Amino acid sequence: MVMRMASASPSSFIFGRRASFRRLRQLLVGSAAGRIVRLLLCCSLLLSLLLISGGCRCRFSHLQPSPPLGEGYTVMINTWKRNDLLKQSVVHYASCVGVDSIHVVWSEPDPPADSLRDGLIQAVRSKSKLGQDVDIIFDINQEDSLNNRFKEIKDLRTDAIFSIDDDVLFPCASVEFAFSVWRSAPTTMVGFVPRMHWLDKSRSSTEQYKYGGWWSVWWTGTYSMVLSKAAFLHKQYLDLYTNHMPVFVRDYVAKNSLSYIGLWHLYCRNCEDIAMSLLVANVTGAPPIWVKGRIFEIGSTGISSLGGHSAQRSQCLNVFAAIYGRMPLVATSMKAIDSRTSWFW
Repeated sequence: MVMRMASASPSSFIFGRRASFRRLRQLLVGSAAGRIVRLLLCCSLLLSLLLISGGCRCRFSHLQPSPPLGEGYTVMINTWKRNDLLKQSVVHYASCVGVDSIHVVWSEPDPPADSLRDGLIQAVRSKSKLGQDVDIIFDINQEDSLNNRFKEIKDLRTDAIFSIDDDVLFPCASVEFAFSVWRSAPTTMVGFVPRMHWLDKSRSSTEQYKYGGWWSVWWTGTYSMVLSKAAFLHKQYLDLYTNHMPVFVRDYVAKNSLSYIGLWHLYCRNCEDIAMSLLVANVTGAPPIWVKGRIFEIGSTGISSLGGHSAQRSQCLNVFAAIYGRMPLVATSMKAIDSRTSWFW
């Protein structure tokens, strides 16, 4: 007599497992162990939410909620006794799409002449895009200080500020692309001129840092700053720089700003851009974003080619890092490239 064992069908196996899961779920729901498991899950979820919200409040405590990002941006031009360069810059950027207004940071002892004001107003009107009403405003400062570059400006209509020197020009397409990059990360700095810092290992006794120029960026492929001579930043950083940044940092910038007499003294000891870079990094805990763009120098040779420039910049880095109690700068190798206009990206 041959006995055959009936094999279980797939459907009976599946239904058997479902029944087992139902019995297990009922056991957990009705038992003390089930209540403990649910309690632990709720506590874990609550702790995660508290950590996330607490970290955001601590890191961005000074960046208060603002209205939705404006449609355009404000161009803020830093100038000094170079009216011909100023006019070229104003005329050029007035023709760029997205420009809401142009602010000229004026720190000269004499106010701008009426002829200069009227000439720039007429130039802006002639170069502005059709239907684009660009205002030009002179921000007059009573004292000659590099801190004036980041003095708070009331009643700005845009969140975005494009900080630019009067002796450099970037194509409008590059500026508009950089603006789009900034809109994706509005709490960071987005700019065209990267720089680097690194730990000076030759001084093992103390933690000292060295400032690296363009060739350091090119050689290492990393950077930790973008200079404010051509960078987008949020308008609230003007308030932070003026009213919340450690006073000693602004005092150091003011005291170490030499007179604007001759090429050697032109921004020879400028540290305000380093101060802004450390301020932004200290708030965000994130690196800046370097945007690829072609730069046109319309002024004289830059100060980076002058002797002692790197040493002075390194001194600024170390003084400011000591004030913060640490080095806030964060290095990165990311680079934003407009793939629409680049063959290699």
